Amino acid sequence: MPKKRQKRQKPELDTTTTFANMNVEGFKWYDPNLEKRREQNKGVIPPKISRREYWQMVRGAFAAMWPFLLGVAAIFGVIWLLAYLWLS
Repeated sequence: MPKKRQKRQKPELDTTTTFANMNVEGFKWYDPNLEKRREQNKGVIPPKISRREYWQMVRGAFAAMWPFLLGVAAIFGVIWLLAYLWLS
């Protein structure tokens, strides 16, 4: 029997390694207190969120976006109506 080909595993990308400190004075994102805050937050564990709380947050986000989406739909409808009247 022929040997099965083994699937090549892609190496994991290292997104946490930095080769130079990018917190340089003069850059717009410079923060002189960054190292202090990193040390303070090292032992902090983010709170666990239950499934119910997660979905409440999702519903709240949609409730916050709803007026904007209605406004965009209304503007699109008005533009479509004006184009329909102008071109007919």
